[in-house]
Amino acid sequence: MAQALRPNTVGGLFATDGKSHPLQDTLLAVTLVLGLTSFITAMFHSLHLLSSWTGLVGILTGAYGQWISETTRERFGLILGLGASAIGFFLGMAHGGLFGGLIN
Repeated sequence: MAQALRPNTVGGLFATDGKSHPLQDTLLAVTLVLGLTSFITAMFHSLHLLSSWTGLVGILTGAYGQWISETTRERFGLILGLGASAIGFFLGMAHGGLFGGLIN
């Protein structure tokens, strides 16, 4: 028998289980912004401080977000942010590191 499709009107944008996940959605957004910032600034040698620190914080927020995530959509976005953060972090470390030029 055919069943009627009902639109998902309850919950947030990334909540596929019909429940609201404000903490997980916030961690997802923060991780994506930090990952994007870290990835873009890693392309410039002089911005290694910004890329390495935003990458490190993005890795930490993404890891915590993965730990408490409840839906596949949240995990997918977190993996994208984690990947961008890790690439930016490692390139920032290669260009000078977290304290490069500040501590003699």
